[in-house]
Amino acid sequence: MPAFLPSSTNEQYQGSHYAAWFLAFYGVAWIVPGMIHSFLPDGGAGTIAGLDIRYNPTMIFGLFAWAGATQIAHGIVTLVVALRYRTLVPLFLLVSLFERILLSVSGWVRHVPISGHHPPEHYASLVSIPVILLCLWLSLRRAELNPSETIA
Repeated sequence: MPAFLPSSTNEQYQGSHYAAWFLAFYGVAWIVPGMIHSFLPDGGAGTIAGLDIRYNPTMIFGLFAWAGATQIAHGIVTLVVALRYRTLVPLFLLVSLFERILLSVSGWVRHVPISGHHPPEHYASLVSIPVILLCLWLSLRRAELNPSETIA
């Protein structure tokens, strides 16, 4: 392994491996929209989010590309934690839960789209909250000696 990655902590992790594998999926689920925002010509602003991009499209595309770059970085680090540093899984799930709650409040309460159209991310945030909460609980409880959970 490269020098910038310390030794794995996976053997010290005592929570459910299902929670760690969910976090790996969650990391990939960050990378994919990040790539869309970074590399789609409109960043998904018009084609996916349904935003009116007639006014200052350069700024809108720039904001989407910025968000995409942070999503890709966030997803990569989340994936590394899930696969190599599982002792940090509960912390990353807690941060993800907090993030999804803030995103949901923003999208559904504080900054409701004038058009009434919600982008897919608004729905994903609502669905993610109970799933992340369940996985956080699973990551904090000591895993039973269950043969199906002996995945490395």
